[in-house]
Amino acid sequence: MMGNVTHSIVIPAYNEGARLGPTLEQVLKYLSTQRWDAEVIVVNDGSRDNTADVVRGFSIADSRVRLVENPGNRGKGYSVRHGMLEARGEVVVFSDADLSSPIEEMPKLFEGLAAGADIAIGSRWLRPELQTQRQSVHRQLFGRIFNLLQRLILGLRFKDTQCGFKAFSRRAVQTIMPLQRIERWGFDPEILFLARKFGFRIVEIPVRWGHSGGTRIHPLVDGAKMFLELLHVRFNDMTGKYNGKTIVTVQPINPLPR
Repeated sequence: MMGNVTHSIVIPAYNEGARLGPTLEQVLKYLSTQRWDAEVIVVNDGSRDNTADVVRGFSIADSRVRLVENPGNRGKGYSVRHGMLEARGEVVVFSDADLSSPIEEMPKLFEGLAAGADIAIGSRWLRPELQTQRQSVHRQLFGRIFNLLQRLILGLRFKDTQCGFKAFSRRAVQTIMPLQRIERWGFDPEILFLARKFGFRIVEIPVRWGHSGGTRIHPLVDGAKMFLELLHVRFNDMTGKYNGKTIVTVQPINPLPR
């Protein structure tokens, strides 16, 4: 069992056995160059391949790696919430399993937290020139439409809410995540809406990013679902489901890592 943990990295994974090995190798190699007491939590979302076995193999060889199992396939939002609530770090990052934003970009997010933010979100669109591989035109169009809907329905004024690379202070995690209700692709706007509702400071950070193949989002089908999830967030707020009665706050054990 590890002692105090300063940094937790949460990776949601569904049928990621083929690329989790190289991803964990990259993450662990990078962490070895830093002076952090870090942990890597992989949340297996009911995968039907060898995802869990890959993670178990790494955890046997390296105590920094931990496998967390979902009760079946629940979705990315559920996986992120599960992993972040399991995390013990003073700073908690969630990253996509494909490392579309390289793990070496993490210090940019930490600088945002050290400057006073509670949440730092990676952005593909603050500096589009940092993108090493862009999405197809139709996926970019889908993203722009979804961003507009977020602004209209939830009042979120960010360039990019969907980049799977975000860092949270421990207090933000323990306040927001118990209230999260969206379990699939539309969870990002919900947690940012909750963060703003409870007065957390959010900063958007331009990061390097490259589109990776194998995405499971269908623009039309999942786009319609995500639109409905935006409406659910607004409805939940109007009906008092985010009233804070279940908030759990945890005071930091250590000063914020820099």
